[in-house]
Amino acid sequence: MNRKIRNVRKSALVALCCAAVGVGLVGCEDEPKADKKPAASSTGDGAKDGAAKGDGAEDEGAKADDAAAFTGTKKIKVDGRTVNVSCSGKAAEGKPVVMLLHGGGDDVTKLAGLQKSVSGKDRVCSYDRLGAGASDKPEGLQTVEDAGKVLTGVLDQVAGESPVVLAGHSLGGLFAGRYAPDHQDRIKGLVLMDATSPTQGADLKKLIPADADKASAELRDQTLMVLQGKGPEKLVTPDGPVRSAGDIPVEVIQHGKQYLGAVPKYGKGLERAWTQGQHEWLKLSSNSKLSVAKNSEHYIYVDEPDVAVAAIQQVVQGATG
Repeated sequence: MNRKIRNVRKSALVALCCAAVGVGLVGCEDEPKADKKPAASSTGDGAKDGAAKGDGAEDEGAKADDAAAFTGTKKIKVDGRTVNVSCSGKAAEGKPVVMLLHGGGDDVTKLAGLQKSVSGKDRVCSYDRLGAGASDKPEGLQTVEDAGKVLTGVLDQVAGESPVVLAGHSLGGLFAGRYAPDHQDRIKGLVLMDATSPTQGADLKKLIPADADKASAELRDQTLMVLQGKGPEKLVTPDGPVRSAGDIPVEVIQHGKQYLGAVPKYGKGLERAWTQGQHEWLKLSSNSKLSVAKNSEHYIYVDEPDVAVAAIQQVVQGATG
């Protein structure tokens, strides 16, 4: 496999299967780097300080007022599992808390630059899903519903009774789109940044046949493995219809640089399917809008951070009561 095809395969894997590492796939460290510095300084009870004090985890009944005030990174307990959380910015009455959701193979450090930018005007948090970053590993396969229970537990502690806007990238966008319809009492807005298509598995099976060349077949097979939960998060993400989350503001942002098109023979089809998937996400709300980040590949919030920040601020404004 020559270097060009190898690089195309890396980018395609990141986009299509969210870059799960540990199963022969390419990790996100091969993609554009985000700011690895913490989004805000720790208050002294972060992960490192917590390790010196014990397990660094809070009681599951941590008061929402305390959680809403903390700045930095620390570990909390959700249903007996340790979850790594980062928060910054000031909460304001009536304004939503923004929760950033990382892509597969990533963690809160990848989102640090975006979180810092958003925190200038809004309260914003991020967390490592089980199997990612500094959070506990899952005990077995996770369904989207399982992961949703963890997110609910995190929101209970960092957002309390405040409304929430979810801003997800890649797998995080898929997760946000699956979570919101079942939590309309809390989720008041969505930003999906090149979210994994809701028909990803079927698209791959249709577009790349079993007798495809070795590189393309590996792309298909390894992506399908991740969708089946064979990545570090062990998160099973089957295809499914997009359900309505009501009339909440939804911003869907699609990559503009068609790098998937460079996949030999099947690239144009992959790009068309990806575009169709982004349009499917518009069904989340009667108040959805699709835009294209013209100068971005998969990591829109890295390639064009201003586009991501503007979309989040727009949704926050629309979701503010």
